[in-house]
Amino acid sequence: MNTTLNILGITVPIYLTIALGYVCTRMGLFAKAEMQVFGRFTLQLALPALLFNALSQRSVAEILNLNYLLAYALGSLLVMGLGLWWARKVLGQSLSYSSMMAMGMSCPNSGFVGYPIILLSFGPVAGVALALNMVVENFLLLPLLLAIADAQGRPGQWKSVLLQTAKNVLRNPMIWGVVAGFAFSLSGLQMPAPVGRTVDLFAQSSAVLSLFVIGGSLVGLQARGLQGTVLPIALGKLVLHPLAMWAVLVWLVPIEDPALRAAALLTGAMPMLGIFTILNQRHGHGTVSAAALLVTTVLSFFSLSALLWLLQVHPV
Repeated sequence: MNTTLNILGITVPIYLTIALGYVCTRMGLFAKAEMQVFGRFTLQLALPALLFNALSQRSVAEILNLNYLLAYALGSLLVMGLGLWWARKVLGQSLSYSSMMAMGMSCPNSGFVGYPIILLSFGPVAGVALALNMVVENFLLLPLLLAIADAQGRPGQWKSVLLQTAKNVLRNPMIWGVVAGFAFSLSGLQMPAPVGRTVDLFAQSSAVLSLFVIGGSLVGLQARGLQGTVLPIALGKLVLHPLAMWAVLVWLVPIEDPALRAAALLTGAMPMLGIFTILNQRHGHGTVSAAALLVTTVLSFFSLSALLWLLQVHPV
């Protein structure tokens, strides 16, 4: 009973905040377009500040956990490959559609949902896990998937596709938050107190605002008539991805720190990234990706609660 209450003490506040964002937007207290403004603030200021804080206050040896990077990359690439194979060979879909399905299965919402849940579950290690996740997602997973999607109708132009993808990565403020955090950690400098408190203010706003934005962004999304695609994506994200992470952690790449090990497993169980729909709209897959985002986010309350219970009863 105590274990169940502890788990609900972690997941209920997270999903109540998401629900509050949904209700406030649905009732008209905020327009859905304002969620985009809040989202840009979170992506461009709050989360970069959080990443900078998490990295700049630790030594590089403490941060740069190569086993974590390798385990997270391998588990995610495994699911990505299975998603691409399923969409291409079994369903006979296009490259861009297959990329969309694989992205939904293998790219979690590390910042908007993952960070708050890991923070409540395991404390300050959440910032380190988020930074390492950002490295893998922004330098490996997303560039690879976007390059595959953009290759649709552009055979033989992989170089230009990869170059454009690299440019997009370098425009990501969260990547610069990671780079600046590593650089400051290496420098050995101490941040002036007024500057440190200012960064803290922005960083502390990231958790609640990111969850509120997720809720508001779900308003108007529908999943009717798309079960044939949405359910495989949801199962791939919420079941296959954490299973792949568990297999990698147990049999291939062990992580010594138990908190980081649990963070890697939990990351795999998060719903897909919040900009999933935006990234797939340009190829005409906005409707199905929005439906998958809605269904997976709702179902993740139950799957994450179950996984957190398992981690307390049987640590990985």
